Amino acid sequence: QVQLVESGGGSVQAGGSLRLSCAASGHSYSMYSMCMGWFRQAPGKEREGVAAIASDRSTSYADSVKGRFTISQDNAKNTLFLQMNSLKYEDTAMYYCAADRWCVTASQALSRVPVSRRYWGQGTQVTVSS
Repeated sequence: QVQLVESGGGSVQAGGSLRLSCAASGHSYSMYSMCMGWFRQAPGKEREGVAAIASDRSTSYADSVKGRFTISQDNAKNTLFLQMNSLKYEDTAMYYCAADRWCVTASQALSRVPVSRRYWGQGTQVTVSS
């Protein structure tokens, strides 16, 4: 079992920045071997993949956030990050951390349909005011 706890959400004006964190615990295998991702869900919309990182450190981003968001991880601390810059009103959503037991490509970890068991965090709210 994997426990994921997100933090770092909040309210920010358009053009601002936020850094989300996701602390992973309770697993016998390290974050290094898993594929990690960030998803978001706005009211009335489906959950969508935002950014993902595979065990080979390759990354994948949704087109809507390319060039603005950066995913990274600190394996020593089992922590995943999402640096969000140049935030837009449409980035407003609940952001969720996800951990896939394995994946072949980072894009698989970005997909709503995982190729392996996926664990979810409880989410952290990001609100961007225009």
